[in-house]
Amino acid sequence: MSDHARNIRPMLASPRCGARTRRGVGCRSPAVRGKKRCRMHGGAQGSGAPRANQNARKHGLFTRSAIDERSRIEALIGEVRKLLKEMK
Repeated sequence: MSDHARNIRPMLASPRCGARTRRGVGCRSPAVRGKKRCRMHGGAQGSGAPRANQNARKHGLFTRSAIDERSRIEALIGEVRKLLKEMK
């Protein structure tokens, strides 16, 4: 007979990760010893972005001016489509 229930009891009693998943519920993984997050959400040694992270710079796609420019282009395209329908 297996002693499976006896082996997982300490893991089930361990504190859970405090991170939120994409579904909006709490992560069910056990937290890393001495931390509040699991190994996947930042509890692992060396996890997180390095200081002066060059990859975190904004690309400008969602700046106010870029959004305004795209909305003006969409409005212009809508006017052109309306004009083309009238010409048929």
